[in-house]
Amino acid sequence: MGGNSKVATMRDAIAELVRDGDSVAIEGFTHLISFAAGHEIIRQRRRDLTLCRLTPDLVYDQMIAAGVARKLVFSWLGNPGVGSLHAIRRSAEATPPNLELEEYSHFGMVCRYTAGAMNLPFFPLRSYEDTDLPRANPLIRPIKSPYSDETLYAVPALKPDVAIIHAQRADAAGDTQVWGLLGCQKEAAFAASRVIVVVEELVDESVIRADPNRTILPGLVVDAVVVEPFGAHPSYAQGYYDRDNASYQKWDAISRDRESFGAWLADLRAGT
Repeated sequence: MGGNSKVATMRDAIAELVRDGDSVAIEGFTHLISFAAGHEIIRQRRRDLTLCRLTPDLVYDQMIAAGVARKLVFSWLGNPGVGSLHAIRRSAEATPPNLELEEYSHFGMVCRYTAGAMNLPFFPLRSYEDTDLPRANPLIRPIKSPYSDETLYAVPALKPDVAIIHAQRADAAGDTQVWGLLGCQKEAAFAASRVIVVVEELVDESVIRADPNRTILPGLVVDAVVVEPFGAHPSYAQGYYDRDNASYQKWDAISRDRESFGAWLADLRAGT
């Protein structure tokens, strides 16, 4: 694969690139969510992370239950198709809360990543007009258009310390290809200081070059490539495996009960 290989084990990639106190974005919109990376962060007992994601689903509920985070930056929150995220809810509703929440709309989060990727200080949008979100989040601020009498809203750029995305394939240099349902993986990666790509399979550069339209990230923005088949499970990877709906249902019961979660966490840390 040449001398510029960025291939690393999951353990080494997390150990080198994710540090206590970092802001971390694990992106992928229902599809290609890197559960394997989230679980390794739990195993390495990272602390005081700010977790960023459009839809914090099971992976962030698991990480927050394990004590890795002090803050959650998000838009929609829940266990898709099942109900609440009970660990996040317990943390946010504690007295005093032990999890700080910073809420946006989906589009607001996309705009934040886009501003970060474009090296802009903020991004303007219309969609907060006549909503309560600016009152709930003072970082969503009204601004006057310089070209009309309109009032818009601005959201600050989001530049994570680390972005972690799951993809179908990459080459050893980090050129990364995704197909199927896309979220804002590209924007998050370009906005981030460090990028870990987790893939179903490692391919030769010639495979990437033969089908360039699938490439969402060039290797120049990628710091590590981790080969982890089924690393997005229980979410799905188009062309490789389907969503494991039963796992989402099982998590609802596990996360409601501290003893069940303790057993789950012990199994995770033991690698079982």
